[in-house]
Amino acid sequence: QVHLVESGGGLVQPGGSLTLSCVASGPTASTNAMGWFRQAPGGGRVFIAAIVASGNDWYYGDSLKGRCTISRDTVKNTVYLKLDDLKSEDTAAYYCAADPIAERVPSDPTSWGQGTQVTVSS
Repeated sequence: QVHLVESGGGLVQPGGSLTLSCVASGPTASTNAMGWFRQAPGGGRVFIAAIVASGNDWYYGDSLKGRCTISRDTVKNTVYLKLDDLKSEDTAAYYCAADPIAERVPSDPTSWGQGTQVTVSS
């Protein structure tokens, strides 16, 4: 498994932007695909986006499509999620995930971070 630590959450006003970071560590961190999910109070975890180990390919779910950008720094083993035009309904805990098989990230990744809270409010 890969150890994942998220950061960058916080309070942001509607319409604002935020960039989340996730640092991966462990012997296989650099070979894992990584992704982001979010979980609103009372809801399940919803897939947002994933990026392959090389950082050269990525894909998005429907939940934040068009309002988020995923990227990866392969030297730092860090994945970023930039959130734009945030709305109150984007308030949630945001989780980083990783798996050696990219196709598994959106559905059943093997490693999870502890999450970082994003609150959108004026």
